[in-house]
Amino acid sequence: MTKFKVENIEMDLIRKNIKNIHLTVYPPDGRVKLTVPRHMDDEEARSFALSKLTWIIKQRKKYASLEKQEKREYITGESHYYLGQKYLLNVIETMGKHRVELREEGCMDMYVRPASTPEKREKVLFEWYRQKLKELLPFYIEKWERIIGVEVKEFGIKRMKTRWGTCNTRDKRIWINLELARKAPQCLDYIVVHEMVHLLEKHHNKAFRDYMNEFLPAWKTIKNELNEINTQ
Repeated sequence: MTKFKVENIEMDLIRKNIKNIHLTVYPPDGRVKLTVPRHMDDEEARSFALSKLTWIIKQRKKYASLEKQEKREYITGESHYYLGQKYLLNVIETMGKHRVELREEGCMDMYVRPASTPEKREKVLFEWYRQKLKELLPFYIEKWERIIGVEVKEFGIKRMKTRWGTCNTRDKRIWINLELARKAPQCLDYIVVHEMVHLLEKHHNKAFRDYMNEFLPAWKTIKNELNEINTQ
């Protein structure tokens, strides 16, 4: 991988055995990755990136805006998401155990100590997200183990800035981004399948894409929901 700049925007340039150019702008920091065929020289790659500069800038501005919006205060009336559904936060002061509960009316009740800080409230919410994913993931993994024909030895959950998931193929361990608790269930399906397919094929090559098409035909659509867009 090499790096180059177009109009002061730094980009990662990667060459692979592919036919099409793939341009990706990653949330949340707007990192730009340009994957090109091996035969393409630097000037061709730079020219392509320059031709897409307007789109790149638009995507980076969108992610910057989203990052600002996500600097929450965690107060009553804010909107928060769980599995793709929007809930209105209702903060309830208590001397009891910190917890989060959902109500059918589309409310998310957060029980916290009086005068708790936004940072503490965020921690309470994300610990709840973590617990929910820990409860959900075994079901998803077991389901796809039967379909894909591989075994996951261990899974973990952590917040990641540039990836939705990772796979350690040697240890058969997958990591899932905590932020997926906010996304629709099909997004969690996609990332679990993506990481488990790496147990069959390490690289993002044709064999990998063929497996994805076989096991999850709508994977490209779901991938775009997660803000990774390919330009053909």
